[in-house]
Amino acid sequence: MNLRLTRRVPATGTATAGERKSPVFRWPAWGWSLIGVLVVWGIIMSVRPGAPLDPMMQALSLAPFLVLVALGQMLVITLGPGNIDVSVGTIISMSSYVSVAIGATAGPLAGVAAAGAAGIAAGAVSVIAILLLRVPPIIATLATSLIVTSATLLLADAARGGADASLRAFVNAKALGVPVLAMIVVGFSAFIWFLLRRTRLGLSVIAVGQSARAAERAGLPARLVTAAAYLLSAGLAGTVGGLLAAFISPSTVLGTSYMLDSIAVVVIGGTLIAGGRPVVIGTWTGALFFVLLSGLLNLVGWSVGAQNVLKGVLVVLVVVIASTATGTARSTTRRFAASLSGNRSAEPLSVPADTTHSGSERDLVADTTDHSPQKEKLHG
Repeated sequence: MNLRLTRRVPATGTATAGERKSPVFRWPAWGWSLIGVLVVWGIIMSVRPGAPLDPMMQALSLAPFLVLVALGQMLVITLGPGNIDVSVGTIISMSSYVSVAIGATAGPLAGVAAAGAAGIAAGAVSVIAILLLRVPPIIATLATSLIVTSATLLLADAARGGADASLRAFVNAKALGVPVLAMIVVGFSAFIWFLLRRTRLGLSVIAVGQSARAAERAGLPARLVTAAAYLLSAGLAGTVGGLLAAFISPSTVLGTSYMLDSIAVVVIGGTLIAGGRPVVIGTWTGALFFVLLSGLLNLVGWSVGAQNVLKGVLVVLVVVIASTATGTARSTTRRFAASLSGNRSAEPLSVPADTTHSGSERDLVADTTDHSPQKEKLHG
């Protein structure tokens, strides 16, 4: 019997041991927002001469609150087109009153925990509307926002006193000139990165964002993953409200700016608006950019309304540029239309070109794509 030995041609994107080339440097998705941070920082120092680190230290006092909200918003946006949580601002305002009310009798720690729980309860309303009633996410979270606003007004009428002094001391504490809260949020950001890149739940969020239908066919609990993302987003917004109650004070408009700012931070930080590519570092570079930019615009006398217009323009520009550069504009439009009709597209998962994946993430992506014989052999 004659045996013919054939050489299998590697699939696109793979190479044999002898054909492997040195890794090519790819510009990080958060790189442009980092450049924006450095540019704005330099302009502030030129407009207001002084200690060069002062503007950054001031920004680090405000950015942690925005980063926490943006991390939750990032998880929601990663789920794909149509997924945006517009209730975070009202949740922050409501939970600030909850934190003060509970903290007055049970202590500051219990107050912050209650604020987070109140946020999760509000998030559960959105989850029920999205998954059970099949309401489009942006409409569901808007409805939740209206409900939460009513609850906030009731709490404001009954509010008495302010946040506990020990909680105020904590949110304003510094170590070696760096806000302690910023250090804690950096650690939490690292945890979110680990969750997304090294755990089944995090990788499932990415997979659902690339194609919910393909993820479901691969056996991933897409509905459970969606619920987890919205609940975590709302819980983080609630926690931020509890902390802001001590950093500033409870107010019915305390979280108003956080809805737009959290979306802007996520998008400018490099997270793909089409879904499937979260960028944790980008929440920090984006938040620092916006905090420094707000400080600069206040220095030159811009009104809050004008600042919001500029932020909106920046978000639109980033989305257009990112969609053009990655070629996701057409597929995003189709998937967004499908999400509004309640029928997510069955497009196969595709890993964005500028995203690096760990071995476990590549395996999960392989599991949620078409299982042809060749792919089964390639991925084992």
